[in-house]
Amino acid sequence: MINQHLEVLAFGAHADDVEIGMAGTIAKFTSEGKRVGICDLTDADLSSNGNVELRKLEAAKAAEVLKVSCRTSLGFPDRGLFLKEEYIREIARVIRKTKPQIVFAPYFEDRHPDHGNCASLVEEAVFSAGIRKYVTEGNEPAHRVERVYFYMINGFHKPDFVIDISQYIDKKLQALREYKSQFQQTEETYNTPLVNGYIETVEARERMFGKLVGVTFAEGFKTKVPILLNRDLIGE
Repeated sequence: MINQHLEVLAFGAHADDVEIGMAGTIAKFTSEGKRVGICDLTDADLSSNGNVELRKLEAAKAAEVLKVSCRTSLGFPDRGLFLKEEYIREIARVIRKTKPQIVFAPYFEDRHPDHGNCASLVEEAVFSAGIRKYVTEGNEPAHRVERVYFYMINGFHKPDFVIDISQYIDKKLQALREYKSQFQQTEETYNTPLVNGYIETVEARERMFGKLVGVTFAEGFKTKVPILLNRDLIGE
């Protein structure tokens, strides 16, 4: 269980989800001194490649590359991320213990059902965590998250906003390459088409998002609420 105050908390259904969607943004945040945590809902025990022990080791190495303050897994069942109160309550407890300003989750529209289900669970937990009379194990006090944003994993959707990661694309790719069981197998050993060339596909997506705003690489995000700009639209 994560037990420290954070500025940013990113949730994923499986280890590597967060890295695929927003590793560059995390590297940017941590380079600026922000405290960032990652919470994986499952141990990815049904992965076609690798095993739980190996994937945990790879996740720890990726977290080290990104210099996150902490990473944990809640151990929910892989392909079992249904909207259950026990799951919502446990996620809410993580939010209350870490008190993040911003929470990230996968975008709802994705070919893997666990990713959309993760988003729904996190959204429910964010709301419940802010209710004073909602009880979590340990009786942690209520905490209201300021904003919830959604990153993309397998999807290529029109982003509501992007973050320039041109200086951090190498960190993103390095973090993804730590998942050797998922992305760096040889053609003779990979079990699913996802493995072959997947990192290159992610890199191409971030290059395309960057091109939309005139930078080299960017990560795209979705939001349900408008973004408040604290600067003039013209000038600095």
